[in-house]
Amino acid sequence: MTLKADGQVNKLTVVELNVENLFDTQHDSLKNDYEFLPNSERHWSRTRYWRKLNRLGQTLISCGEDSAGWTLPDLVGLCEVENDTVMRDLTKRSLLRKARYEYVMTDSPDERGIDVALLYSPFSFRLLTSYGIRINPIHEMKPTRDILYAAGELASGDTLHVMVVHAPSRSGGELATRPFRLHVARKVCQSVDSIKSVSPDAKILVMGDFNAYSGEPSLEVLKLHGLTDVSQQAVGLHGAKGSYCYQGRWGSLDHLLLSDNMRDGVEACLVHDPVFLLVEDTKYGGVKPRRNFLGPRFLDGFSDHLPLLLRLFLVVGGNGKAS
Repeated sequence: MTLKADGQVNKLTVVELNVENLFDTQHDSLKNDYEFLPNSERHWSRTRYWRKLNRLGQTLISCGEDSAGWTLPDLVGLCEVENDTVMRDLTKRSLLRKARYEYVMTDSPDERGIDVALLYSPFSFRLLTSYGIRINPIHEMKPTRDILYAAGELASGDTLHVMVVHAPSRSGGELATRPFRLHVARKVCQSVDSIKSVSPDAKILVMGDFNAYSGEPSLEVLKLHGLTDVSQQAVGLHGAKGSYCYQGRWGSLDHLLLSDNMRDGVEACLVHDPVFLLVEDTKYGGVKPRRNFLGPRFLDGFSDHLPLLLRLFLVVGGNGKAS
């Protein structure tokens, strides 16, 4: 995205993706990362690790193609990344190395050591500040991922407030774990309210793997605080009816939400499902994401989630701000 003259349009491209366990091959003595080591049941070798990195790079590069041409995404929210090592390798040594992405990420108390990160192009998002928002566990809740907050100046002159979320899983049953996801959603709401108390017209983007489908309580509470789920109806062009497929049923655990003052700028929000990210579903029919592992079995794929892709228009007004 580049700065245009007053009254002209800037485009911002945003991607959200759960990358399915982007771990390095080294043990972190403070984390339960044993299943992603060379001597584990998964045989997580350097070869597999680098194949994973380059396939993730391939995925993100492919998100830049649209009818108007091709350009790399400006912002990429990633879930299930382990540490600085994997993010440095992804941005500086993989297929993405020439994209010149920078990144920020959390350092969470999650027991497995997984975190969230934001890739950003410094040419279209000038980082102003970033930090992790800690989630203090409630009763029977395990330590979970921090919320990543970042603010940056866009080429339009506006400040964009971004939050990347990876809410607690549904393991143990949706109903039993629902309070944990609600707890995280309320923390997001507190942050949104805090931003708006200082800047009522603030532009806010919240994205991530919420481990919740549209209509579930943790997403509904976000709507009460001036956020719109612009990904609610997102589907793909090659058979994906959501970003995630479980036993033949498509849905989206991943979501992109915008403050209400940004809704009119949405050009498109879709599931990015090029053919190379899909595989035939021989059991249930149709297609499904070409995942990397099924249990301990290596499938040499990409991820069990598909990317969400958002294209936004920002119009520069007479004061140099987007309207």
